[in-house]
Amino acid sequence: MSDAVDYEARDGVGVITLNRPAERNSMTPELLDAFARASAAARGDAEIRALVVTGTGACFSAGADFKAGLQRGGYDLLPHERSYAMYEPFLSLLDIEVPVIGALNGHAVGGGFGLALVCDIRIGALEAKYGANFVALGLAPGMAISYLLPRLIGVARASDLLFTGRFIDGAEAERIGVVNRAVPAAQVIPEAMALARTIADNAPFAVRATKAAIRRGLGLEIRAAARAEAHDQAQSLTTDDAREGMSALLAKRKPTFTGR
Repeated sequence: MSDAVDYEARDGVGVITLNRPAERNSMTPELLDAFARASAAARGDAEIRALVVTGTGACFSAGADFKAGLQRGGYDLLPHERSYAMYEPFLSLLDIEVPVIGALNGHAVGGGFGLALVCDIRIGALEAKYGANFVALGLAPGMAISYLLPRLIGVARASDLLFTGRFIDGAEAERIGVVNRAVPAAQVIPEAMALARTIADNAPFAVRATKAAIRRGLGLEIRAAARAEAHDQAQSLTTDDAREGMSALLAKRKPTFTGR
C-alpha cells in the first residue's frame, strides 16, 4: 500500500495514518487515492472491531491542496460532480461498520476538519487549530460540514464557526463539543488507542448494531448532504472572490472580496 496513507491492524484495532507531513497531510491526488485504498482495506478487514484515523506531523489534515486544485475527475463530469469527487475518499469512512475514532494529532482545517467530523468520536490535540475557513477563501463549504457541524454542536455555534471561518483551539473544541476530549498532542494517539481497545473488548455485533442504530435514529444522510453542498461549492469556484481568496492564502495576505 502507498505510504501516503498507511493501514495496519493489531488485536482487533485498525489504524489509518495520513503520512504526508511535509504536505500537511493535505488532499493531494496521491493522498486521496491512497486514503481510498486504506479505507477499503479497513472496510474489508473482518477482524477489526474499531478503527483509528490519525496523521503524522503537525497536521491531522490541512484540507485541500490549492496547488493541486479543488476538484477531481475528468471534464466529462459536471462541476458539482468534480467538487464531490474531491471529498469522496474521505467520505468512504461512512461505509465502515465499526466505530471510527479520529485521533486528531494536529490541525484539522477545511476538508481535514470534515474528515474529523465523519469520525464517530474525536480525540483532539490541545495545541491544534480546528475549523472550516471556506467563507474566508470565497468558497461555499464541502464534505457535508454544514450538515454535520450543527448536529454536533448546535445551529448557533456552528453558524458562528462557519459564517466567520475562524479557527478554535483544542480547549474550545472540547468545550463546545467538536471533540470529545482534548489532550496534549503527545497523548492523542495513546488516548485514542485506549478508547479503541475499550470498544474492541465489547461484543462486536452489539457495537456495530449500536452504531447503525445511532445513525438510523438521527437520519444521518451525510453523502446526500455532501452532494448538495457540492453544487454551491462548484458555483463558488467560478467567482472572482474564490480566485482572490485562494491567491491571498497562497500569498499569505488578507483577501479583498468584491462580491463578484
